[in-house]
Amino acid sequence: MSGYQDGRLRARWRRATRLLVAAAAMSAGSLVLTATLTAGTANAAPAQRAALAAPTVSSVTAGGAHTCVISTDGGLWCWGSNYGGQLGDGTTTNRSAPTQVGTATWTNVDAGTGHTCAVRTDGTLWCWGSNFRGQLGDGSTTSRSAPVQVGTATTWARVDAGPQHTCAIRTDGTLWCWGFNRTTQLGVGASPYVANTPLQVGTATDWVSVSTGYGHTCGIRTGGTLWCWGASSDGQLGLGNLTPQTAPAQVGTATGWTGVAAGYVHTCGVRSGALWCWGENGYGQLGVSGSYRTAPVQIGTATTWNRIAASSDTTCASRTDGTLWCWGKNSAGQVGDGSTTHRSAPAQVGAATSWTGGLAVTDHGCAIRTDAGLWCWGDNSGGQLGDGTTVNRSTPAQVTLPA
Repeated sequence: MSGYQDGRLRARWRRATRLLVAAAAMSAGSLVLTATLTAGTANAAPAQRAALAAPTVSSVTAGGAHTCVISTDGGLWCWGSNYGGQLGDGTTTNRSAPTQVGTATWTNVDAGTGHTCAVRTDGTLWCWGSNFRGQLGDGSTTSRSAPVQVGTATTWARVDAGPQHTCAIRTDGTLWCWGFNRTTQLGVGASPYVANTPLQVGTATDWVSVSTGYGHTCGIRTGGTLWCWGASSDGQLGLGNLTPQTAPAQVGTATGWTGVAAGYVHTCGVRSGALWCWGENGYGQLGVSGSYRTAPVQIGTATTWNRIAASSDTTCASRTDGTLWCWGKNSAGQVGDGSTTHRSAPAQVGAATSWTGGLAVTDHGCAIRTDAGLWCWGDNSGGQLGDGTTVNRSTPAQVTLPA
């Protein structure tokens, strides 16, 4: 870990992270074990198998100590730590197995450290969980244990939730952010310090994706250009310096960016199939050895990367051949390679070549295979692996949604 740039930011972040972990651990004693028994269905008659068939998964997101998925029928399911109401089930009770969030149908979901936001099929945006910094966007700083609508717009396309701020894109290509703005991570200047309703970021109407880190944010525009803003204590903006940015600044001049993932103080992206990372590297989360990098550095020579995920100090990515790779911090087994050894280069997660669906990682990781099956690994202190226990796993285990 680095202590050279913006020490106060790093110290506060680490203290906040420790408090969140402690809160998750304190509430672990109230776990509700609702694991669904699936053994024996292989021998059931066809009609019985159809009746017992569990929903499959189309997308997944990993929060600080909770997990949410959208099933292929549009249902929303969450589990894990629930100290702030981030599971959206109307309680603050931890869940070590998937619990459905209402009966609405959803198209997009993302989990922050202690809150969650999702877009419904009608284009409305809803958030729930911790709200001390206005990250729910409902005009208050009151935490919510059930989904609350963000404004009245019906044109939201996708949302990304960070530790204490949130950003979302509308169908018209505009970008909106809200929540904590201490390091100008909202992209709207140094003021307000906290925004509890969405603020438009500039006037551009060509945003296609956004990713929120701890104190910075990055996004991709039509044409494949990459932009970052907020804190740059370790070069996480990729601009070649340690200068913070109050508004989106383009990362180089290259086009061809197809994916970006902002971790706590590092960022990785995919450009024309090649993988690039920059920012802090205390755990090897950049996929290379050495100290922090202020500009993108290519990871290996492969040009077949197609999906990237990063949060906390761990990074995961998949290739077009269906293999899955992770690296960086591994104290809870979140790299998924069967060890708890930190990795400074991509380590393959098992031998499977069917990782073609969604991908998410924080201190735990989850990914979807070709058959829409969900697998999770890493930290399980809040039951976020969904296996009915609170035991960490250093290799992927399948998670089954209740039928």
